[in-house]
Amino acid sequence: PIPGFSTRWYENLIASDEWRMAAKNSFIVAPSATVVATVLGTLAAIGLTKADFRGKGLLMAVLLSPMIVPVVVVGVGMYLFFAPLGLANTYTGLIAAHAALGVPFVVTTVAATLQGFNHNLVRASLSLGANPVTTFFRVTLPVIAPGVMSGALFAFATSFDEVVVTLFLAGADQTTLPRQMFTGIRENISPTIAALATILIVFSTGLLLALEWLRGRNARRAVS
Repeated sequence: PIPGFSTRWYENLIASDEWRMAAKNSFIVAPSATVVATVLGTLAAIGLTKADFRGKGLLMAVLLSPMIVPVVVVGVGMYLFFAPLGLANTYTGLIAAHAALGVPFVVTTVAATLQGFNHNLVRASLSLGANPVTTFFRVTLPVIAPGVMSGALFAFATSFDEVVVTLFLAGADQTTLPRQMFTGIRENISPTIAALATILIVFSTGLLLALEWLRGRNARRAVS
């Protein structure tokens, strides 16, 4: 047992090359995957909300499947898909895999926001001469921004916390914080892991507070 309170383990965490590399990788992969997932998920949600075509339900099910299928199955499937393409043990493959895990969260939050969207605003903008791109950035995006940001935060949290898919796809140079923690727990339960856990708890609490703020802002906007 630890004899008393100390910042020694936080100092070990900062001084360790392995932990610093894992932190760097996490803050490379998670934001990159979040950007990709947010862009793709937002476009998919807008397209599925506006369009009505045969197979729409099937397409939505495919997009949401990473939320439903066991993550081990997803990890094996992604490895079998990425390995022949030479994307295993690369940042590109890991970011793509994490983005695929985050897309369902963006699709669901943005689609829910679009349910209350007044499409007459888009028609009015187009009738006044604005092109579709301008209409999206000046009319649609400001209204659905809280939903987009909520989805992005969920995608970031999913990527930052992911360990199973990372075990399948990441090499030694792409080790993230969750994978490093998993490895450390298997080999030796060090107080350094507990120190990192407290930092992650504070970080996760900040994300939850941000999500709650966005939810409240979205609710107030819907009422107004």
